[in-house]
Amino acid sequence: MTDAKDKAAKHSEDKETLLMRVEQEAVQNPFEGVDFSELELSLYRPRTLFSIILSYVVAAMTLFALIPLFAVLGMLLWRGGKVLSPTLFTNLPPAPLEQGGGFGNAIIGTLIMVGIATLITVPLGVLTGVYLAQAPSESKLASAVRLCSKVLTGFPSILAGVFAYGAIVLITGGYSAIAGGIALSILMLPTIILTAESAISMVPAKMKEASIGMGATGAQTVWMVLLPTAMPGILTGIMLAVARAAGETAPLLFTALFSNYWLASHGRLNLMQPTASLAVLIYNFAGMPFKNQVELAWAAALVLVTLVLILNLIGRSFSRQQIE
Repeated sequence: MTDAKDKAAKHSEDKETLLMRVEQEAVQNPFEGVDFSELELSLYRPRTLFSIILSYVVAAMTLFALIPLFAVLGMLLWRGGKVLSPTLFTNLPPAPLEQGGGFGNAIIGTLIMVGIATLITVPLGVLTGVYLAQAPSESKLASAVRLCSKVLTGFPSILAGVFAYGAIVLITGGYSAIAGGIALSILMLPTIILTAESAISMVPAKMKEASIGMGATGAQTVWMVLLPTAMPGILTGIMLAVARAAGETAPLLFTALFSNYWLASHGRLNLMQPTASLAVLIYNFAGMPFKNQVELAWAAALVLVTLVLILNLIGRSFSRQQIE
């Protein structure tokens, strides 16, 4: 019995010694036995050749897809940039056959209507996002709200204008900036809801548990932990929604229409009257047979694209902050 135990112990020691020797050899030369020539790229290998060909095809298709984008930007810079001047931002749209003019009222009208839509959608969208992120997975109400939000992301913008026309314009008896802002809010709402839910859901559960463990209530946890942590993602969604609303035309044709005058009259701001916007001004002036109006349409398009680009860049900066 003693000899058998000694033999077993010696066999175990030999096995451990062998394993230690193998591990030491692997550490000393981990690439032993690897043929590096097999890892080199060679066009004679079908798989390597196929990979290189596909890489060039993808790069070519990407450049081809960018041609329309840069063509539009180049045309805007060429046609709109040569007529751009400070007076365009302070003058009113000209009448037919009239020279000069500008689109200052359209810029102000766009900012006001987008601002109204933002004031409506940000509180509603963020609170809805908080509910969706905190609701139990089996909640039928949360599932229904989430589904409706996803469906609204593809909602045709012209239908939002028709809805606002029937719900606001017909009731109030006229076109107005308020009706335009409500129409734009319908388009902005789903983007803010879904991005807010996604940003809040990405907050680590340990932060919420630590807050509750310290005695904070559910409302305090949301207000002081979840929302500040998810704020970059929420702001990204808001910027993207604002950028989309700023470039919409169809909803404003049914709600705000257009105007050649300032919204403020005698020092008072009247939001219950037809309101100009950059998108509708471009739509109206681009089809006119007058050279001055067409040039103003190009300049307004350049200003609108620049505004949307700035908003998208701001949204990207917020998203990068969230990633970091």
